[in-house]
Amino acid sequence: MKDTIYRYHYRGHRNTSVSIDLEKIINDTKQIIHQYIKKEKIMTACMYEHENMLFAYYESIGEEIKPEELFAPFSSSLLKWPGEKYMRDWVQMNHVFYHAIPEGITDWKRERKPELQRGRIAFLKPDKLFDYVYYHVAITKEGLLHGDKYQSIALHENILFSYFEEPRTEINIVRDLSKNSKVIEDWLQVIPESHFIKGPQQSNFTFINSLITMGQ
Repeated sequence: MKDTIYRYHYRGHRNTSVSIDLEKIINDTKQIIHQYIKKEKIMTACMYEHENMLFAYYESIGEEIKPEELFAPFSSSLLKWPGEKYMRDWVQMNHVFYHAIPEGITDWKRERKPELQRGRIAFLKPDKLFDYVYYHVAITKEGLLHGDKYQSIALHENILFSYFEEPRTEINIVRDLSKNSKVIEDWLQVIPESHFIKGPQQSNFTFINSLITMGQ
C-alpha cells in the first residue's frame, strides 16, 4: 500500500582484508539515499558502526526496499552472510521492541528534524536471551509502556541494536498515556541488569558512532 511505512534493521560486517575509501563509500551511499528521499520512497535512513560491525536502520514508504539497493556502495567491502538460499551482504535483525506502530505517512512524518538520531548496541548473556525477548515482546503486545515514538530495538545473535531520536516524542502503542504498563513491573522483578554483558562504564547499552543519518 502506498501509505504503508516499513521499518528495517540490518547488520553487516566489514571485510578487513579489503582496502576501501570509506569516505567515498559513505558519500556515494548518501547520494543514493537522497534520491530515494526525493522520490518519497525513503523517510529515514541511518547507519552506525562498532568495531567491524555495521548497523543500519531505515524506513521505506509504500514498498519494501532491500538494503543491497540502498547501501549498494558498501557491497564490495562487506563479508557475506550465508543464508537459506544465497549469500547476503546484510542480515536482517529481528524486531523485538518499539513504542509505536506507523499509521501512515502523515502520522509518521517528523514535525521537525530531530536534533539527534542515536544508535546503541548491547550484548545479552546467552542464557538470558530468550528471557529478554519474552518480556519485551510481552511489553510491546500490551502496548502501554510509553517512550520515544521512533525508538526501535532489534536482535541478531545476542546483539541488540537500538535506534531512537532526541528530543523524544512520547507515545505508546495504544496511544493512551493515561494507563500504566503492568508487564514492565514483571520485567523489573527479574532484574534487567542481570541480562546484559556489561559494556564500557558498566552500561547495558553503548552509544555507537554514526556514519549516516538522513531523513525527510
